[in-house]
Amino acid sequence: MTLACIGLGANIGDAAQTLRGAFTAMAGLPLTTLQARSQLYSTPAWGNEDQPAFVNAAAVLDTGLEATALLQALLGIERDFGRVRDAAVHWGPRTLDLDLLLYGEAVIDLPQLKVPHPYLHERAFALLPLAEIAPEAVIPGRGRVRDAAMRIEACGIAPIGG
Repeated sequence: MTLACIGLGANIGDAAQTLRGAFTAMAGLPLTTLQARSQLYSTPAWGNEDQPAFVNAAAVLDTGLEATALLQALLGIERDFGRVRDAAVHWGPRTLDLDLLLYGEAVIDLPQLKVPHPYLHERAFALLPLAEIAPEAVIPGRGRVRDAAMRIEACGIAPIGG
């Protein structure tokens, strides 16, 4: 079994409800237990700022799925929540985004999967929720999640509860 850290985000429709549903869907994955989930955070749009604010969160899964199988399962959950990936739209609005941030302390460099997430240590919208539930998790080559979170600015990110 491996502890995997997942970043969640949405800004189309009832984003908070979507994230709650995604927690439930991840808990139902085979060989997987939802170990922890953060509260929800309101996050200003980033990258492409001409869109609604996001709701972000993080989850820790204890999983027997290999990293690529877990990624495929996460992409399936995204599709179930109406996500359509468009390579031409970068940082755009989305019904649900699930990112595999950490997979134990593994370093994975495949065309379809990079772990740790290449920008995790720079993105408050991913780090702050993750630091709430997995502060001692290690970002390979970068140190503990807690330390990375302390080095970045919150950038208007605020907890909104549940």
